[in-house]
Amino acid sequence: MATRTARTSWKGTLQEGSGTTELASSGLGTFDVSWPKRTSDAADGSTSPEELIAAAHASCFAMAFSGGIAKAGGTPQSLEVTADVGFGPDKERGGFHITGITLTVRGRVDGMDAAAFEQAAQEAKAGCPVSKALTGTEITLDAALES
Repeated sequence: MATRTARTSWKGTLQEGSGTTELASSGLGTFDVSWPKRTSDAADGSTSPEELIAAAHASCFAMAFSGGIAKAGGTPQSLEVTADVGFGPDKERGGFHITGITLTVRGRVDGMDAAAFEQAAQEAKAGCPVSKALTGTEITLDAALES
């Protein structure tokens, strides 16, 4: 199976330094990273580890869910997936941590009722490789079938 690579180059201290993260496998881009922007509500043109995790989780879940819908006899027409990854102080162990992830999916699916849609969504949440990699992080799911 495939291995994917990202590289980060960092210069300076945590508070005053900054870096760039390159999506090396795909060559799709290089993105600025810094601690002040990571901890701010305004990203201002920078990304963060949490945003990259959100991107990975949203895309992984969408693929797993599409496969699960087909396995359950449905035909996915469209799935819109958002992953919100929280970041904040870890009051129990010190430092910082991912505080939780919320996956939100809205979908149009032929041949599937709302209960089957919810079941397939829960199975995708549990079976998605990124969800498995994030074991120990609370992941909530908000799934709704649209007509």
